[in-house]
Amino acid sequence: MKNFRLSLIALIAMGNLGYAGGDIRPVTEYEIEDAIVAEVEAEEEEVYEEVYEEVVEPEPVVVKPKVVTPVAPPPVVTPPKKIFANGFYAGLGITGVRYENNCNCKKGVRREHKDTTYGGVVRVGYDFNKYIGVEARGSRTNWDSDGSKVKHAGLYIKPMVPVSDSANLYGLIGAAKTKVTGRMPNVDSESLALGAGVEIDLSKDTPKNGKYSRNFDGQGDQEKGLGLFVDYERMIVKDGAPDLDAVSAGVTYDF
Repeated sequence: MKNFRLSLIALIAMGNLGYAGGDIRPVTEYEIEDAIVAEVEAEEEEVYEEVYEEVVEPEPVVVKPKVVTPVAPPPVVTPPKKIFANGFYAGLGITGVRYENNCNCKKGVRREHKDTTYGGVVRVGYDFNKYIGVEARGSRTNWDSDGSKVKHAGLYIKPMVPVSDSANLYGLIGAAKTKVTGRMPNVDSESLALGAGVEIDLSKDTPKNGKYSRNFDGQGDQEKGLGLFVDYERMIVKDGAPDLDAVSAGVTYDF
């Protein structure tokens, strides 16, 4: 009975303590182990934090990409335009022909024949360079003073000597056919013909952009344009032939 009373008192006391908010649950073995584990983990965490703070992370190495400078392609070189020096030319002018012939028309009688006639001349040629060319020319007189008319045509080699960028001297060496009709003694001859003259270029010799077939020097008809000419020609170079001397002047055009 006494024990029963003690047990009843203990129960009442425990109820009062539980009502007052007290905790009289006994501490189990598992709870002790959990507390120890939590304490160990806390210590390890502190050690890790200390070690982490001591370790210095190396600065990252930034590798810059290699900058490749683009290489510009080589410029496109356009070959220079080929320019062939065109040596063709043509000329037109007036001519005066002096006719003179000394003959024995009758035995023991010597008679002198003289006449001067006028007409036109045409010349066409090609200059290979500033030193040599070829020329064909023809002339005819229609205005007569004493009744004679002259027809003349020839083909010539034309040597040249430049005296400036705008003028050159030239010669004429070739074969020609000459015919004289009218009241004077008639002539029909094929013979050597000689001449000489001067050409003056009136155009501006300016080189074009390109490569010339020969060095540009402004001479020998390398550029288009007008010019002037004056020349002398012995139409017949032959023993016993009458003297036929022509002086011509006119304009030329270089193609």
